[in-house]
Amino acid sequence: MEWNRAMDNTILVVEDDPELQEVLTLNLQNAGYRVMRAGTVRQAEQLVNSAIPQLIVLDWMLPDTPGLTFARKLRSERRTAAVPIMLLTGRSGESDKITGLEAGADDYLIKPFSPRELLARIKAVLRRCAPQHADMVVEIAGLRLDPASRRITGHGTDIELGALEFRMLRFFMTHPGRVYSRAQLLDEIWGNNVYVEERTVDVHIRRLRQALEPTGHKDLLETVRGVGYCFRRDLPAETMRVPMLRPAQASVDYVRAAA
Repeated sequence: MEWNRAMDNTILVVEDDPELQEVLTLNLQNAGYRVMRAGTVRQAEQLVNSAIPQLIVLDWMLPDTPGLTFARKLRSERRTAAVPIMLLTGRSGESDKITGLEAGADDYLIKPFSPRELLARIKAVLRRCAPQHADMVVEIAGLRLDPASRRITGHGTDIELGALEFRMLRFFMTHPGRVYSRAQLLDEIWGNNVYVEERTVDVHIRRLRQALEPTGHKDLLETVRGVGYCFRRDLPAETMRVPMLRPAQASVDYVRAAA
């Protein structure tokens, strides 16, 4: 699906200070994000034209064009209007914050800041923006999930899932390519206020794989030994050569201050 393939788990960092850009990149990568980098608005535009990120971390002061000007442009274009923007700046005045938010930023982070705060704010922004995509159909390698109708098909064949396996599949399909531990899956799918043994995750993973097997999609759900589980973006080559079966008929502590 277009939105998922373009935006999935990818953050664009637009920062002209090489040292700060490297610090941001390392912390985001350590948190599991894929990172695109740009030192100018022109570079950022080229990257956005090729793939829309899930979120943009944008410095206010850039050498070619102000970050605010780029933010306004992103908001004015239909293709990028919904992309969340995290604005970074050394300006702490109330009027500056208002200017940044009115330009289209979803959040405003003042330097210096800790990487932990940056990551927490990014997660919060993504949670706030998630409802915009809540009913969007997801499709990966012929596996299609429609949240509105709660229908799942594999190459056009209906797949029946229980409520929890449905939530699990939806989470995986909207976050492909990233490895999640059992503890993270419990928080994301069951919620952090529910006490469940981590091994319970394995039981539901097994049920999900069994449901996906008849249409040849069980190998999309990959076990990363000693870490957790990952949902692939494509089927393994050996799986694709086998005819699809129809169902029966069978870190850094602190970012330094910058202008």
